[in-house]
Amino acid sequence: MKQTRTYEMDMCNGPIPGKVLLFSVPLMLTSVLQLLFNAADIVVVGRYAGSTALAAVGCTGALINLIVNVLMGMSIGTSVLVARYYGANRPQDVSETVHTSIAISFFGGIVFGLVGMLICRTMLQVMSTPEDVIDQAALYMRIYFAGLPVIAVYNFGSAVLRAVGDTRRPLYFLTIAGVVNVLLNLLCVIVLKMGVAGVALPTVVSQAVAASLVVWCLARSDGSIRLRFSRVRVYGGKMREIVKIGLPAGIQGSVFSISNVVIQSSVNSFGSTVTAGNAAAANLEGFVYVIMNSFYQAALTFTSQNLGGGRPERIRHILFSCVGMVSAFGLVLGLSVYFAGGTLLRIYSVDPEVVKWGLIRLSLVGAPYFLCGIMDTMVGMMRGLGYSLTPMAVSMVGVVGVRLSWIYTVFAAKRTLQSLYWSYPVSWTITAAVHIVCFIFAYRKVMSSRARALNHA
Repeated sequence: MKQTRTYEMDMCNGPIPGKVLLFSVPLMLTSVLQLLFNAADIVVVGRYAGSTALAAVGCTGALINLIVNVLMGMSIGTSVLVARYYGANRPQDVSETVHTSIAISFFGGIVFGLVGMLICRTMLQVMSTPEDVIDQAALYMRIYFAGLPVIAVYNFGSAVLRAVGDTRRPLYFLTIAGVVNVLLNLLCVIVLKMGVAGVALPTVVSQAVAASLVVWCLARSDGSIRLRFSRVRVYGGKMREIVKIGLPAGIQGSVFSISNVVIQSSVNSFGSTVTAGNAAAANLEGFVYVIMNSFYQAALTFTSQNLGGGRPERIRHILFSCVGMVSAFGLVLGLSVYFAGGTLLRIYSVDPEVVKWGLIRLSLVGAPYFLCGIMDTMVGMMRGLGYSLTPMAVSMVGVVGVRLSWIYTVFAAKRTLQSLYWSYPVSWTITAAVHIVCFIFAYRKVMSSRARALNHA
């Protein structure tokens, strides 16, 4: 496809490492800004509404992900399909995928939002959420789920832009939305004294701003990704392909969240102070994760475009570039967060007990976080090749299976936070190793198919 649009990227030609960085750096900044939505919630509510409110907001993440990850997983199917069709120069297929994706995101957001609002309090009770926290946590979640349609539209729209190499405009849009979020947080919590509602509402409003900007961007595009509202509907063939790739990814994310819900329940059993320290540390780790996740997105998108564009020989170089960069970024950032943990945790809470428990998590989960980055990047490589069930199965057994087994054996025998947190690096290492083996077999199969096609040509 001819490169005429300055925001788009040809991933099938030219040096790979430089383009991976060009793609990834704006995505890193975008992801950090998106995470700042939640960070702003936690910091403001922790400093001005107390540690109980901090625990209420912090303990909702795993449960929210459990409910919405199936829907958000579909956006991965959007990324893979748009990138593949774009690389293969099939504009009609790109257009149908875009319009199907917008329809899925909006109407799916309504359905999943209603489900979340109905079951959130029951699920918080199942998670053994402390009594002094549960009412505020339920309120936060209901407001969040009410805004799920706009959150989904933003994520699917951004997936379309990423698939054609445009990671800059989502950064601009999140910058605007982030400023809105922080200003509204300060107004609603400090001035209006709204508590957790004062951080939930600004999150939804700011995401609505971001979604509106992404939709505006797609509607004004002059290429195959242009959004025409009259064409927004489900195209059956594209829906099946999105579901085929995205549903396993979404199920994987939700099943991941089940293990995280179990871990969160175990953390909750230590009381609200430990819950608050865990929430603050997990939020810091989130910044490392989203930066590493940009290389997962790069692996998925570059592999998809090159496979669609008939350049599978470049995929091995994509692997080395993405794994090398995610390891370097993850190791440096994970260790930096750990060594600066005492100072960083005090941003969230000045309570010394909260800081102490947060440091325990950073020492065992934050420092070796690069292992999670390698694991996720291998998943991106597999999904870019068109394999979605295999990484789902491997991840479910390697991460969820290992963690749950760990909780009911090692943690049950020695009920300490340290023994609980060790389940993270152990599961990452095992799962990454299996993913690497699976990729080797999948890549050889792709190259064998190409060799046969060339021989018959």
